[in-house]
Amino acid sequence: SSYFFISMLVFFFFFFQAEDGIRDAQESRGLGDVDKRQILCCLCGIVIPPNPAAMCASCIRTQVDITEGIPKEGVLHACQFCNRWLQPPSRWIECELESKELLAICLKKLRGLKEVRLVDASFVWTEPHSKRIKTKLTIQKEVLAGTILQQMFQVEFVVQNQACEQCQRVLTGHETWHACVQARQKTSHKRTFFYLEQLILKHKYDQDVLKVQQMPDGLDFFFGHRSQGNKLIEFLGNWSPIKKSESKELVSQDIKSNTYDYKYSFAVEIAPICKDDLLFLPTKLCTALGGATPLQLCTKVGNTLHLIDFWALKISEINATQYFRYNFPPLLSAARLVEYTIMDVNPLGVETSKWALAELDLVRSDELGSGNLKHTRTHLGRVFQPGDLCLGYDLQAAAFNPADLPGLDKYGQLPDVVVVKKHYPNRKKSKRAWTLRQMEKVEEDPGSKKESKKQAALSAETRAMDYEAFLQELEDDKEMRDQIDLFRDPTYDAASAMEADEPNVQEEDEYESDAPEVGLDELIDGLDGLGMREEDPANMFGALGEMPVDDSDL
Repeated sequence: SSYFFISMLVFFFFFFQAEDGIRDAQESRGLGDVDKRQILCCLCGIVIPPNPAAMCASCIRTQVDITEGIPKEGVLHACQFCNRWLQPPSRWIECELESKELLAICLKKLRGLKEVRLVDASFVWTEPHSKRIKTKLTIQKEVLAGTILQQMFQVEFVVQNQACEQCQRVLTGHETWHACVQARQKTSHKRTFFYLEQLILKHKYDQDVLKVQQMPDGLDFFFGHRSQGNKLIEFLGNWSPIKKSESKELVSQDIKSNTYDYKYSFAVEIAPICKDDLLFLPTKLCTALGGATPLQLCTKVGNTLHLIDFWALKISEINATQYFRYNFPPLLSAARLVEYTIMDVNPLGVETSKWALAELDLVRSDELGSGNLKHTRTHLGRVFQPGDLCLGYDLQAAAFNPADLPGLDKYGQLPDVVVVKKHYPNRKKSKRAWTLRQMEKVEEDPGSKKESKKQAALSAETRAMDYEAFLQELEDDKEMRDQIDLFRDPTYDAASAMEADEPNVQEEDEYESDAPEVGLDELIDGLDGLGMREEDPANMFGALGEMPVDDSDL
């Protein structure tokens, strides 16, 4: 009996062990057999990782739409004449297709983006000529007890043509302006305005200008708003000492609503001091500058006048307030420069980071061999070598009024010559490889002045000479070139220019190879930089670049 009992125990033991092995090999089918790290979706019942909503991604999408409240369609207004886009309420911005500026305008059109987190935004390819712009947005939002849902969707914008305010005035012929900046400078040349024109173009202050009118002693800028005129005046004050005055004229008024419409006129007087001008400062101004010498040479013009005492190598500056307090004209300007030949250079050992003091023996180039040798000092000791040519002011041959030289008895005797810069008369005469942009200007009303054909031809010739002098000044001064944009001339032919620059055998000794030139690395390539690229109207709203669309939500 004991043997039978032991046999039954062994039988039941192995039976239950085999049954447990079979159960372990089977898949879980009940709630009790589900892994503790997974749960079942409360709606569809599939196994998902645990989350606060206890729902799968598909069920959350059917229950919650985070794009609700964000429009899926919109309208963009573009000016077909100047390729600018309207940024509400009334600002027109110049931007290219697929640019970040245009994408910013599209996003500002969508309400409800403040309530979600914008993860990504991009353009979607659209058919050319469809005037449709599509954007694909990816947003995130917290829903259902801390669950963060991410979703992609598209927004389609319809592009509608609308002329901007500036183009409307041009097309209708109603150039109504509300602010006029009258920039004036009492000089015999236009080099200052040529330079200011390039600065305005580089810094894009011409975009808001309705019209530029050429005047005998300056330029008139017309704007649609007063604030735009004030911005230009502030810009001019950063590049030249100015003094402004303002006046306004009442155009219309509404007494009931207490509104008035004015036209504002700003008179901007630019200091008549230019680079390379010779100055004789008033006595009180010399005292304010710490006992500076009255005879000074202007080396740079910015928001202050940079002066140098070429005899003692002392530097000083005059701001706009100091200048217009005394308001003195230049003693001599660049039109009075005379060519000299340097015979001897003797450095004096006094130097700064830019200048070096030296004594010069020189003679006028038209008096070579006469023995009329002159002695002077210069701040350009590092530049000159015996035999070089220079430009300077001949003070012995100049005639001055006593009022032009206040305090001359305290200063003493004037030097014979004031050397200004090195001269390169035999520089290359071929066409330049670079060119400059120019603003479109309207000439003064022909009925306001009557001049003969001879006077008009003389004025055009004088203007051409001033412009050539300005271009030569740019070639000589790299610091000035760094402040503006120079463009590669598309009509320039290097081969023909090299043939034109080959000197003859008799002129080889006179040909100057050390004359300063504009490097090709300083130029901007292409007509696109000049703003002269022709746009194809059919491609104005062309393809925005093909991009795959992903409809996944998580």
